[in-house]
Order: sequence, then structure tokens, then C-alpha cells
Amino acid sequence: MEPECVKKMVEKQGGPHEFTVDSMTIRFIEPIVMQGIKVDSVERGRVLCSFVVPPRLLNTGNSLHGGATATLVDIVGSAAIFTMGAPTTGVSVEINVSYLDGAFVGEEIEIESKVLHVGKAIAVVSVDLRNKKTGKVIAQGRHTKYLVVPSKM
Repeated sequence: MEPECVKKMVEKQGGPHEFTVDSMTIRFIEPIVMQGIKVDSVERGRVLCSFVVPPRLLNTGNSLHGGATATLVDIVGSAAIFTMGAPTTGVSVEINVSYLDGAFVGEEIEIESKVLHVGKAIAVVSVDLRNKKTGKVIAQGRHTKYLVVPSKM
């Protein structure tokens, strides 16, 4: 692809959505991705959610966008950290997502987050996204977060 075509693809300046995008409030990503999530179960070290893939979260291949999947790993993974009694979930140090299959509009997806470790400064969770009907794994994520260490002063 020619450099100018790449530039146009990335910049997305102007167009019919320019005003809408510029007027969005801060932290608009979470509501866009999380709208429609249903919490099925919460227990110490584990959160289980489900949702039906909406059209707004599709990529150009008409499957669940990788960025939306990573956001689900981030947010549902962080929720599991809270179940361990952490006052905050801290900030991301690393997030890794392996995309194994597609999820399409109308499919019900199950998101299971499990705490692997919560220490004094670091927490680690794993998050699996599965097709609820077939059980097939769509994506697997691992999220490491730095927990704010209280001052000793």
C-alpha cells in the first residue's frame, strides 16, 4: 500500500463522524464496550460474565474487534482483583491477548476472569472469552497490574 493511502487510513480526519468523536466525553471507551455485559457470578478470585456481540464492536471482518476484546480482558480482569479485597486495581503493567477464533454479531460470549496472584505490589489475572453455545475459546488474556503501594510515612 502506498504511504499516502496508509496515512489516510490511520488519520481518519474529517468525515461524517468528526463532530461526534470530538464531542465525546472522557473515558468513553468503557461504556461503548461494556454496555450489555451481564454478571453471571462473582466469587473470591473469579468473575463470570456474558454478553451478546453487538454490531458496534465489529472489526472490518465483521467479527468482535480485537481492541474490544482487550478492553474486556482489562475490565473484567480488574473486577476479579477487587474480589480479593484490593482497594484499587492499580494500573496495567502488561496485557497480553491471544486471539484464537472469531465472535460474530448475535453470538453469546462468556467471559471468565480468574486471579492468578495478588501480592503487595502486583496482581495477575487470566481471562478467557468463550462462545457460550459451543464452548470454543475465542480469546485468552493475561493481565498484570501494579497495585499502588501505600506510603509508610
